[in-house]
Amino acid sequence: MASSYVSLLFLQLVLVFSILHVSSAGRRLTELVQEQPMIQYHKGPLLSGQVSINLIWYGKFNPTQRAIISDFISSLSTTSSPLKTQPEPSVLSWWKTTDKYYQLSSKNPSSLSINLGQQLLDEDYSLGKSLTSDQLVQLAATGDQKNSINVVLTASDVAVDGFCQSRCGTHGSSVGNQMNNKFPYIWVGNSEIQCPGQCAWPFHQPIYGPQNPPLVAPNNDVGLDGMVINLGSLLAGTATNPFGNGYYQGSAEAPLEAASACPGMYGKGAYPGYAGELLVDPTTGASYNAYGMNDRKYLLPALYDPTTSSCSTSV
Repeated sequence: MASSYVSLLFLQLVLVFSILHVSSAGRRLTELVQEQPMIQYHKGPLLSGQVSINLIWYGKFNPTQRAIISDFISSLSTTSSPLKTQPEPSVLSWWKTTDKYYQLSSKNPSSLSINLGQQLLDEDYSLGKSLTSDQLVQLAATGDQKNSINVVLTASDVAVDGFCQSRCGTHGSSVGNQMNNKFPYIWVGNSEIQCPGQCAWPFHQPIYGPQNPPLVAPNNDVGLDGMVINLGSLLAGTATNPFGNGYYQGSAEAPLEAASACPGMYGKGAYPGYAGELLVDPTTGASYNAYGMNDRKYLLPALYDPTTSSCSTSV
């Protein structure tokens, strides 16, 4: 099993966990330089074809909160009928940057097509309110494993090993029900109560670093809008580096992936502590950079564009 983490301090730094080793090689935002990353292809498979995103809700989430995430996933689909109503810049246009990784890889000519799959509710905390990494994989395995990415979403009152100390989310793979078959999974936690200044920036005042005012969350939920940022980053990493030998920068023990190679960047002109020039809703004052389904607005991380060797933002 290999996993990548969305680490603390503005969400986009990635660590790697495997059954053989744990690496804590993160970077503080203030230590980042402005040099452009150089993500390389390591000859492994990418996720391709039609893949369902199964959402496993662990703990208490209200229907509005679940809709924020499910609408985001549906906004990534090219087959969703309301897609035509999404104005630009759209969630789908943001996601299409990942297509460029497939175009550059002769081994993976087919791009990834996403749709919203199962939604499983575990509102009774079947494994308790304090989870280990192994239990996250156990929960991920409850979803359909064929042509799927199983996403575990933990509620704000659920503690997870390393949550808020070293990571805001994880992606990795585990052996599935079928022998020699691995399925990719993602975990993201709701940080609203435990560490919004770490895992929900820029929608909350950071606990350290540049103290610019927090932005207004586009869906009026600091925890869930923060989860969308982390989920978007981890989905991009899962698609382009699902098994630890796809596209990444640096060592395999601490790779920077499609989104985590561009930490803290959401709009043009971003720099440490400043998310960049964003769109602002004139009524609510909320900041965003992408339109989704059902009139949703989202803030999504910059993605590394392998054709230009630079970080690309929606706005």
